Amino acid sequence: MAGKVITLAQQKGGSGKTTLAANLAVAFRKRGLSVALLDTDPQGSLGRWFMARRERVEDDGLDFATASAWGVSYECEKLRKLVEVVIVDTPPKVDADLRPALREADLILVPVAASHVDLWATEGVLDLAARESRRVTVVLNRAKANTRLASEVAAAALDLNAEVAETRLANRVAYAETLGRGLGVLEGRRGGASDEVEALAAEVLGLLDV
Repeated sequence: MAGKVITLAQQKGGSGKTTLAANLAVAFRKRGLSVALLDTDPQGSLGRWFMARRERVEDDGLDFATASAWGVSYECEKLRKLVEVVIVDTPPKVDADLRPALREADLILVPVAASHVDLWATEGVLDLAARESRRVTVVLNRAKANTRLASEVAAAALDLNAEVAETRLANRVAYAETLGRGLGVLEGRRGGASDEVEALAAEVLGLLDV
């Protein structure tokens, strides 16, 4: 069976795409799934995380590749034959260059920090995804628990006809600390962050029917 492709997309920079990609990759590997990361962002943040990881972690079978925007289709076709899950990180922009990564996706995840400004930035991604007839799920990131703002953003996302993940990622230092060391939060001390990532990984796999 061909592997599933998850594309991380968001027009606004600093939304947490790379953090989400890295942590989901670690979570899926810990569940025994074969995983490949595909970095299409010229900034190369996911690639830097992967290289830092190689210095700290003995080969855990996580694959990595890069591609230009228009090389995504070729790389995804190749990687689907090799692994069960392909995670694609994209540049923070919405234009024609993003469409191949959306077109290849079985699921598009759009991280949104708990602010209306971030939510407004998702509209372009949602529009392009709708044109490609692809499933989109918004993931609330850096959310503060039990705040009215997070609830308002979640409700507004639903008004944009986007699914909203039940799992929310809180604004925790652990995400930045582990990312800088080439790790995922599941590889550190147990805590709220690791619980969130495990829950999100299970939810995403359920959406993909994996």
